[in-house]
Amino acid sequence: MAEELLISDTGPYDPPLEIDYELVRERDGLLVVPYNSEEYLETRDSYVMLLDCWPILVDLATGHARMGKLEERELWRD
Repeated sequence: MAEELLISDTGPYDPPLEIDYELVRERDGLLVVPYNSEEYLETRDSYVMLLDCWPILVDLATGHARMGKLEERELWRD
């Protein structure tokens, strides 16, 4: 579901985006699915990291996926 949402929300002028599978985790009944540019995920170079990529949140009970909101950042903060 997260992959489908990322594809559907990616615009024609956005760089290629991918899910950061290394950082996917479960919290409070949600799957927290971070993503960023393909270039960043390949290099982990902070100079090419995209900002404001709030993770995708997938409700584990329903399978519904949606983009996280700024006010929900406690769900993905360490």
